[in-house]
Amino acid sequence: MKSLKQLYKIGVGPSSSHTMGPVKIAERFLRENDGCDNYVVTLYGSLALTGKGHGTDTAVKKAFGQRKTEIVFDTVTKCAHPNTMELSGYSNGAEVCKMQAFSIGGGDILVAGETFSEGEEVYPHGDFQEIKNYCMQNNLRYWQYVLQYEDGDIIDYMRVIWRAMNDAVDSGLRYEGVLPGGLNVSRRAKKLMTGEGKKETSQTREDRIVSAYAFAVGEQNASGGTVVTAPTCGASGVLPAVFRYARERHGFSDEQIVRALLTAGLIGNVVKTNASISGAECGCQAEIGTACSMAAAGLAELYGMSLDEIEYGAEVALEHHLGLTCDPVCGLVQIPCIERNAVAAMRAINAVSLATFLADSRKVSFDNVVKAMYETGRDIPESYRETSVGGLAKIIADGADGDAENLK
Repeated sequence: MKSLKQLYKIGVGPSSSHTMGPVKIAERFLRENDGCDNYVVTLYGSLALTGKGHGTDTAVKKAFGQRKTEIVFDTVTKCAHPNTMELSGYSNGAEVCKMQAFSIGGGDILVAGETFSEGEEVYPHGDFQEIKNYCMQNNLRYWQYVLQYEDGDIIDYMRVIWRAMNDAVDSGLRYEGVLPGGLNVSRRAKKLMTGEGKKETSQTREDRIVSAYAFAVGEQNASGGTVVTAPTCGASGVLPAVFRYARERHGFSDEQIVRALLTAGLIGNVVKTNASISGAECGCQAEIGTACSMAAAGLAELYGMSLDEIEYGAEVALEHHLGLTCDPVCGLVQIPCIERNAVAAMRAINAVSLATFLADSRKVSFDNVVKAMYETGRDIPESYRETSVGGLAKIIADGADGDAENLK
């Protein structure tokens, strides 16, 4: 498995796979093929179908700068990977260079003909059971296991990540108005945070505040603000919401939060290594489901729960997102994406509550849920994997309940 630095990344929204990844591909191509008269970048699959809503074309053109560049959206050709790009350079009217690459989720990329090499392998174990066995044999917490194999600066790196998560929450809570993109979606984080004088119980107050934090980050992401991939931009609101609320309610220190981030990151790494964190490849279960699982594991660590209980919380969180489709309306990371972050944050807290009482009776391992998620994701029809041609995206675009008028 790779370093957690390849999982937690600070970047600009709205999509790690549709903006961060394509920009990295463009930059890689230009390092090797600069100086052509003009360039053509062809987007396929999910990149073509939702690229305009996600801002892929804008991000790629920005990466090419002043160079003459044409962006082509090919929504017909089928490719091996749903996030495929082809980049060509021309001089004197002839094609002189070409590269095919894939944006594989979380901002990571893979060039055709190469193996994934975004950082070296730092962990000797490949699945969760191997990690758990090692921790039990050596009397380690999961975060201590991470420290054994990461560079010495991983703690400082996680402190930066935690600050960036908090900055995203704070920024999102300050703004009001309408999100860009044409859906006329209002920012609601600030409204949720104030509660507007509504009567509530202690439970509804927790739900409201956790949701406000998740909405704040989701709205920052949707507006092209800075967020942390956890594991992706589209799911970036779950961890900050859960950990921020836990810190405020229980007084956890930043050092404890860092340990929770390390534990959560280990869960994300297992999913990323053995399945996928890409919505275009496996649906939203791969993004939001993984984020929920990461948050549950981190929260269980904050509570000092056992290794079995942490696994159970992570397993429950992911298991009950199985089959979750990715159908962003108009290709924007707004509906249902922002609300989905809030729901997953609350579900992570619930998963940990269940783990407190039921971990000794569990029948399903985390590794098996990861396998099930990957198989399920590959079986989900393409129209429900970040293409915006099925599900909620299609229903609204077709004008159900008069919504089509709001999209014009």
